[in-house]
Amino acid sequence: MEEQIAELTARLAELEAASGGGSVTNTMFAETFYYLSIPLMIIIHAGFLAYEMGASRLKNVLSSGVKNILAFAFMIPTFYFFGWWVYWGFPTGIPGDPGPAGISGIEYANAIAWGWGESAQYMGPNIADQASGVFFGAFALFAATTASIMSGAVIERIQTVGFIILAVVLGSFAWVVAAAWGWHADGWLVTQWGVHDFGAAGLVHAVAGFFALGVLINLGPRIGKFNSDGSANHIPGHNMPLTVTGLMLIIVGFWGFLMACVIVPGEAWSWYADKPTTIYGTPITLSALSFNILMSIAGGIIGAWIMTRDPFWMMSGALAGIISCASGLDIYYPALAFIIAFSAGVILKPAADALEKMGIDDAVGAVTVHGTIGLYGVVMLGIWGAGFPALQGAAGEAPTISLIGQIVGAVVFFLCGFVPGYVVSLILKMMGMLRIREGAELAGMDVVKVPNAGYPEWGGDAPVTPAE
Repeated sequence: MEEQIAELTARLAELEAASGGGSVTNTMFAETFYYLSIPLMIIIHAGFLAYEMGASRLKNVLSSGVKNILAFAFMIPTFYFFGWWVYWGFPTGIPGDPGPAGISGIEYANAIAWGWGESAQYMGPNIADQASGVFFGAFALFAATTASIMSGAVIERIQTVGFIILAVVLGSFAWVVAAAWGWHADGWLVTQWGVHDFGAAGLVHAVAGFFALGVLINLGPRIGKFNSDGSANHIPGHNMPLTVTGLMLIIVGFWGFLMACVIVPGEAWSWYADKPTTIYGTPITLSALSFNILMSIAGGIIGAWIMTRDPFWMMSGALAGIISCASGLDIYYPALAFIIAFSAGVILKPAADALEKMGIDDAVGAVTVHGTIGLYGVVMLGIWGAGFPALQGAAGEAPTISLIGQIVGAVVFFLCGFVPGYVVSLILKMMGMLRIREGAELAGMDVVKVPNAGYPEWGGDAPVTPAE
């Protein structure tokens, strides 16, 4: 033990001598920055938990909560064992291509993926690399967010095991492929098409939203949602205040989500030692984020309020506002962010209604809020951000943002979500693992799936009259 302490002390002294102590300070700041983003992003899941339980009927409240809890739990180990490998291995798999630690991306992916051997240099108390674990934590929470986005759309009729399988495919593979291609400086969408998606409107939100659409096509609507003439019935949740509060908590967690999209100076992933950047190496400041996030929230709420006057859609408009601007939060001016978010709030409910007319029962509007608005945001950047650098590089050499490039990115993000969502859910359907039985759905999933009661003094959807 004394030898290890001496070795670490000597290493620390070397770093301090090389930089006057600044390197160590910057590294600790970077580690703390990402470390704090993790609990903030966990608030997103507290929000989804409340949001989806509130949007469920009394007989399905706890079942909806259980799926959210399990989605979070399964994402962490599965993202650790293969999701993290996919991100580093796919775009930088060329032998000799230097990764963040000076080795090829595939070698780095192999080193960190399994928790033994070479991984010790990235996972132990190594002064030279204190950020790998917290950077992994931020990415694992992105993965968990995709699963939570999908979970709301399918409440009240999906089997628990089938849902977990779908969550793992989405959170630890589908969106990670999109991230490797479009959210990595070596990704082919970035280098060849100039795709830019700073806040992951496409590669997190749209992928998850359209994955959910693929699942919904095979899952089918809730019993009683549609009439024989094709008209739709509104199936209200049991607790609108809880739903709206959950949506507000997701907004709180969004601040952690977006701060984790910033590459701060001072650690292994940094582009520069003295200034923050996007994941593409282009400049970003927390000041710009503060302006644009707040204006996006306000714009989305106001746009949805004008169209609906409904608090559910107003708070959904807040999410849509941020998502519509997420790709270009590092580029937009605040007034432009407000206008884009306002337009997203205006089109939100009509887009959800159009999906419903196609016979799709999206219980919470996740396909529209995250999928449709996510792609809308990706394409909007191609209009308003055309000509800006998509990736840090020498003048005239770095790819630039373009409408064509963003459309290509939008198409790829759609396919990365919809195709695996549809195919895997179809396989589960053929195996009888996708949807619960009709009797269980009518009785309520809490009755048959959960050994507890959310509201024991109530029976199903109606109050129980106490005995005299």
